Amino acid sequence: MKKVAFLFPGQGSQVVGMGHDLFENFEVGKKVYEKADEVLGRSISKICFEGPEEELKQTINTQPAILTTSIAALEAFKSKCDIKPAYTAGHSLGEYVAYYAAGAISLENALKLIQKRAELMGATKGGSMAAVLKADESLIRECMDAVDGYVDIANYNSPAQIVITGDDEAVKKTCELLTEKGVKRVVPLAVSGAFHSQFMKEAGEKFADFVKDIEVNDTNIPVVTNVDAEFTTSNFKEKMPKQIYSSVHWCQSIEKMIDAGVDTFIEFGNGTVLAGLNKKINPEVKTYNVYDKESLETTIQNLNEV
Repeated sequence: MKKVAFLFPGQGSQVVGMGHDLFENFEVGKKVYEKADEVLGRSISKICFEGPEEELKQTINTQPAILTTSIAALEAFKSKCDIKPAYTAGHSLGEYVAYYAAGAISLENALKLIQKRAELMGATKGGSMAAVLKADESLIRECMDAVDGYVDIANYNSPAQIVITGDDEAVKKTCELLTEKGVKRVVPLAVSGAFHSQFMKEAGEKFADFVKDIEVNDTNIPVVTNVDAEFTTSNFKEKMPKQIYSSVHWCQSIEKMIDAGVDTFIEFGNGTVLAGLNKKINPEVKTYNVYDKESLETTIQNLNEV
């Protein structure tokens, strides 16, 4: 019997047209988009389906758009298959879909939380981020320590990909040092600010005030949380604000689930970013994707094969 975990992607997985197939082919998918439009007070479905790309790329739209699309994919899957996850996990904003999938928050509250999170993060300017490929963490830390200013690790995405974040100049200098030391690929990221860094501390504190009034339940299904890669079934309100300004321990989260016996992952939402990271973390495990009717049917077929 397969031990399955559900995964949900974060910012960067968006593309104009995403989710339209789920809206057209699944009543439950359609209902998710309609509820999102109602709760958010604007047509996030139109931005998902028609764009324009410039509008979709704005953090205030990107985060609720990805969350809505991932939940629509999850609900479409649940309408056709009764497989329950042993664990859930989401990358950065995707963690809010993981909370929803585990039963910690309702659809309405997931939308309210992500809207506020996006608003606060989008309003925080300054700083930059860069992806460092195929470099040891020790070398990255050595280069970060050698520069003036603030720079830290934002995302542990896979053994072959770490994202750094911080002051513009400190990130730039760290990238230059890494290149000097023979790192072949250092890629500046097109983001509006230094996510998952101390730049976001104030946003996190404001978010903590907002979270107080939202109903968040304990869960039977553990969520593997970004801030610590731990199995979590309670105290989500403590972790939600911290996640905004803390490192995303994604690689460690996947390894933790594999160590606990997970051999199959399903990624819900646009694209195959997390499936790609999983191949680098552990090529032995299977990762399937659900983002439209065809991929959903293929995933169910694969899950039913012994």
